[in-house]
Amino acid sequence: MIPRGMPLRVTGDVHGDARAFAAAAETDRFIIQLGDLVDDGPDTPGALAVMFRLLDEKRGLFILGNHDYKLARALRGERVRGGSTQHTLDGLPAALRRRTLEMIAAAPAWAGAPGRLFVHGGFHPGMLNTHGTPMPPAGRPSPLLARALYGQTTGRVNGVGKPERLLRWVDDIPEGITVYCGHDQRSLNGRPYIRHGRLGGAAVFLDTGAGKGGHLSWIDLDPL
Repeated sequence: MIPRGMPLRVTGDVHGDARAFAAAAETDRFIIQLGDLVDDGPDTPGALAVMFRLLDEKRGLFILGNHDYKLARALRGERVRGGSTQHTLDGLPAALRRRTLEMIAAAPAWAGAPGRLFVHGGFHPGMLNTHGTPMPPAGRPSPLLARALYGQTTGRVNGVGKPERLLRWVDDIPEGITVYCGHDQRSLNGRPYIRHGRLGGAAVFLDTGAGKGGHLSWIDLDPL
């Protein structure tokens, strides 16, 4: 799934910022996109087209994010909440809808490699021993899939109506493992935010607000 011997470029949440994603893809490196490719930004169809090209050329891996999951559910005819997803759906050309649903439905929820794990929302130790299976055909996500998509939440909402999120899961990352994720815009300086856990592992948060007033961040890694 992730090729050995090839340098990697890991990109954070794109959120429809097709121009920035196209620039990130102009490299000989293998691209790992950490989910939330769609919604919010100016050009979700363009961002999808970049990912389609990377997949067709076998130069990229798309990890399932919560916004992608929601869009796929909407494309399947399910009722979903959220104006940004409805806006994306309304603006998605009919010719792209089937390919978009197929790509999202096939995307792994996480992907592992020696010393590394790539996931959208949050880590759980169970991910180290299992493959990141794609989204289910129907029903609620399993606990591992929910962690991968949404991170760790309290069940409450914050002052702006968003789920209250925790980062306690970082303390469960074993020594020698680095988790690369998006979902939470934690950076205060526009650069990827790194947090170390009590077991010696670390998480690198790559969401820096692309498509939502910020910019797209990525990190380059040596070959596996």
